[in-house]
Amino acid sequence: MSAFSENCGLYFPEIKRNPGKYLHSCPESVRKWLQQLKNAGKILLLITSSHSDYCRLLCEYTLGDDFADLFDIVITNALKPGFFSHSPSQRPFHTLKNDEEQEALPSLDKPGWYSQGNAVHLYELLKKMTGKPQPKVVYFGDSMHSDIFPASHYSKWETVLILEELRGEEGEKHEAEPLEKRGKYEGPKAKPLNTLSKKWGSFFIDSVSGQENTEDSSVYTLSSNKISTYSTIAIPSIEAISELPLDYKFTRFSSSSSKTAGYYPFVHYTNGLIK
Repeated sequence: MSAFSENCGLYFPEIKRNPGKYLHSCPESVRKWLQQLKNAGKILLLITSSHSDYCRLLCEYTLGDDFADLFDIVITNALKPGFFSHSPSQRPFHTLKNDEEQEALPSLDKPGWYSQGNAVHLYELLKKMTGKPQPKVVYFGDSMHSDIFPASHYSKWETVLILEELRGEEGEKHEAEPLEKRGKYEGPKAKPLNTLSKKWGSFFIDSVSGQENTEDSSVYTLSSNKISTYSTIAIPSIEAISELPLDYKFTRFSSSSSKTAGYYPFVHYTNGLIK
């Protein structure tokens, strides 16, 4: 039995009583984007470390009661990052009955709703479903530890980091200019990366005091280095890209380009030291 079904602690009972206090409904543009991907023949996956019953509550509230119709494969209790780093024998998939795990599966043979599992068996299923020897997977996640690093490092998947710090100080939203005044599909301008939080400073770059009368200089933080190393692109939210055409070409992070290249909307520096 999961902690959710047993009403353990204070959190689960409270979120059941008042989900609207803690959850935001998904924008309609994101639902339409998911449906467009599905209509275009893409295989949609939902992979979460939440247990099945808790996942159902969250998704029904945020995406609607029919959320499962948007996804070909739903994997709950995925135990990330072990989902990517552990072998199939260590983390087999399990079927579910009434949100309870059943027998372990030697392989994954068809789409559906499963628990636990591993990226190796999932990728074998994707090969069967697509008919391609090396299908390309684009994985969206908001955790560098549980999502982006393991998916990139172990599975070699393309990764999209959902990074709320791109929204700027205190989650400030930026109004987009009218379409006729900006380039086609150009998103709202993001704040400069070196914008300082009043409390914490910049998440992306830092100022290092020079030695012997040299000027201060800006350097990338460990966080921004990891983002550019293990992410294909970084975005503030799914909503930020949901109205772009499906064939929109993003500029990706790469060793041969600027460390800011993969941020969408494009970000910049204002101190003149880094362009």
